[in-house]
Amino acid sequence: MSAGIRNFCIIAHIDHGKSTLADRLLEITGTIGKREMQAQFLDQMDLERERGITIKLQPVTMNWQGYILNLIDTPGHVDFTYEVSRSLACVEGAILLVDATQGVQAQTIANLDLARAVGLTIIPVINKIDLPAADVASTAEQISELLGVPAASIHQVSGKTGQGVAEVLQAVIDQVPPPEAGDEQAARALIFDSHYDDYRGVIAAVRVTDGVFKAEMPYQLLGTKSKGTLLEVGQFIPQLKPTPALSAGAIGYVATGLKDIKQVRVGDTLASSKSPAKALAGYREVRPMVFAGFYPAGGEDIGDLREALGKLSLNDSSLIYEGEHSPALGFGFRCGFLGLLHLDVTRERLKREYKLEVTITTPSVAHEVKLKTGETLVIHSALELPTPDKVAEVQEPYVRVDIVSPPEYLGALMTVAQDFRGSYITTDYLGSGQEQARAILRYELPLNAILVDFYDKLKSVSAGYASLNYDFIGYRPCQVRRLDVLVADEAVEALSTIVYEDESYRRARVIAGKLKQVLPRQMFEIKIQVAIGGRILASERLPAMRKDVLKRASSGGDVTRKRKLLEKQKAGKKRMRLQGRVDIPPEAYLALVSREE
Repeated sequence: MSAGIRNFCIIAHIDHGKSTLADRLLEITGTIGKREMQAQFLDQMDLERERGITIKLQPVTMNWQGYILNLIDTPGHVDFTYEVSRSLACVEGAILLVDATQGVQAQTIANLDLARAVGLTIIPVINKIDLPAADVASTAEQISELLGVPAASIHQVSGKTGQGVAEVLQAVIDQVPPPEAGDEQAARALIFDSHYDDYRGVIAAVRVTDGVFKAEMPYQLLGTKSKGTLLEVGQFIPQLKPTPALSAGAIGYVATGLKDIKQVRVGDTLASSKSPAKALAGYREVRPMVFAGFYPAGGEDIGDLREALGKLSLNDSSLIYEGEHSPALGFGFRCGFLGLLHLDVTRERLKREYKLEVTITTPSVAHEVKLKTGETLVIHSALELPTPDKVAEVQEPYVRVDIVSPPEYLGALMTVAQDFRGSYITTDYLGSGQEQARAILRYELPLNAILVDFYDKLKSVSAGYASLNYDFIGYRPCQVRRLDVLVADEAVEALSTIVYEDESYRRARVIAGKLKQVLPRQMFEIKIQVAIGGRILASERLPAMRKDVLKRASSGGDVTRKRKLLEKQKAGKKRMRLQGRVDIPPEAYLALVSREE
């Protein structure tokens, strides 16, 4: 049975045409009719279509020329690399897609390395050959050097028109090996994705490695020790379509019937409860890069937020969260993300899918703090940073950065990297001849640099040609302090942030200026202060809203009447300033890490 199955995925840099190529594959195989077809068909979320990016991996089963082709469409942005790595563990081959107008980019190389690490068959494909700006020869030369294959063997397609797509499908059948036949006696499957259904409980996307799974079959989850009976099994066509069974080598879904979302984990092994089985290897542990506090705008919504985050983490296994409490914001959750885009997408999904408005604290990275007592703490927010008299050393996360760009921008890119505390490693080239080559700059930088405006600076100095990929490499010592923000003489804990000592004055002025722009004006003057300890580093004043209290006295009268009205207004503003509380809008928290200074 498995001899007629081919499992493969599409990997590429962001915006190189993965979803468009997937659309043509669905059309050619007849999986989706022309009347139902729409652009980015496999991107099921409105958010994906609006932004033009793939956020979630999406499997689909196609039947073509007597073969069952299981495709997994993957994201291209570095923040969703975990989605790509999970997809690669379920397939035997990968289509490496490169845009003919952009050439090899950073995520092209990063995703290729991931695919090679698990031993996949690579099928190189050049996309967008129909565009006037396409440089097919140069792109083919770059891929040829990257893979060590003849340029003539690289497929050339247009995902928009469908040119050459059928040949790629045939190459998948000819070159990608069928899945290995597993043990028919012991049914096992790897869970690589999941989502929640109100009627059928947790629905898990699985790659079957051994045996057969059928509806009404008793099962067990080897990781969580949960047990139950399968309500339904089926395939992604791409909607859920029930089938009689899922056999070894197949990619499909199982309806577990479990209502407790914590009982099903991505990377767990689904097995028959009738025969003993060993757990599959699963996936490496996710390491969040960015942390932020999520608090419900209405304190009574904390239960809804907990349930929403639970369901989101079921569908997005790279989202980590745990409960926390802030004296200013009440109960909420400390959430871990793979990057700022991941954070922004999660906030938007909470708003759209669960109708929840959340207040987000200033995003930060995890720091390791070694105390003078010998104890080591891992802190995820500025509020957790101990006072300097207790700290022996603070360490911050470092990343290895790959910057891919045409060589003429190397000087400007190196200047930017050094300005952001980067340590140079090496420079490599792809292709022959300086005009056709791609330069690959490798640096080591603190992760904090990536969070602020590093990526935008790269794009600015390279006329938009540079691309970026980064990997965590460990923790290194740093000199940092905590900046506190006071609004109307009241400390706003959620706005506290960790900064380098030598940048504290500049960051304080930037924070004060940004808050002056985003905070709403009140009937009284608002004082904005940024401080380290008890020392004020920057201060701004937001003027009060004006109201003409002399309007009633405009008909004339003695000047003392006007003075009396002005004094009464002055006293009222003073009373409001002492008693009033300034509500911080959600925009203020993200404004502190926006890319405009």
